[in-house]
Amino acid sequence: MQTSAAEAGPARPAPQYPIESVDRALRLLRMFSATRELRLSDARDALGVGQSTAHRLMAMLVHHGFVDQDPASRVYRAGPALVEIGLSVVNQMDLRAVARPVLQWLSETTGETVHLGSLEGNQVRFLDVIESDRALRVSGRVGRTLPAHATSLGKAMLARLPDDQIAQRYPDEVLGQVTTKTMTSRSTLLAEIERIRRRGYALNAGESEDGVSSIGCAVARPDGPLLGGLSVAAPTGRMTKAQRDDHAVALVEGCRRLAEKLV
Repeated sequence: MQTSAAEAGPARPAPQYPIESVDRALRLLRMFSATRELRLSDARDALGVGQSTAHRLMAMLVHHGFVDQDPASRVYRAGPALVEIGLSVVNQMDLRAVARPVLQWLSETTGETVHLGSLEGNQVRFLDVIESDRALRVSGRVGRTLPAHATSLGKAMLARLPDDQIAQRYPDEVLGQVTTKTMTSRSTLLAEIERIRRRGYALNAGESEDGVSSIGCAVARPDGPLLGGLSVAAPTGRMTKAQRDDHAVALVEGCRRLAEKLV
């Protein structure tokens, strides 16, 4: 069977152990990049499968929100989950581009490693970094995710959310532990979040990595949505109270600058 250009995309090596049902579902999703609406017969013919197989595939995509079906015409359209993923990727790309000058300024001001991150559920995704040029420094975490409650960046962003949204992200009292210093209860986290709201930034001392301390701040307009977060990280021995206070002033200013650029 021939594959359309929209479906094929750039040539990539075939997986060693392909899973046919997953392949079919992903090919269906790619079809929405070339057409606004898709009929079941279109999906059936494009995949070369029977009507019942095409229906089962579409039903699973509908179940997970990747596809919606019009109740009157019965045609399928891109669903909210597919749209959210696309927007998330675009927003993260835009966020990195806009944030880069602020990261550079913050790196030069503090002399330490600075990160840009976003909140995904109860996880922090590290989107960009400028590492310190010191011999002893915190290495970058770009592309990694860590539990939000174990990082200053994550705790700062959580503190910008309403309490009901925090409860949705943390339905259980027991929290996962990353190091021996990670908080392990939701009640402890909520108490810390109240302190962060009063202080304006979050602290971390060995909670996500032994020997690493950091300060995190959320990027958001005063009454606007959460846009992301910035952090300054250093070896714990170098993060004295005086240094922490100085870094916090620079960090809050960096978050303010970035928020103004994004809105």
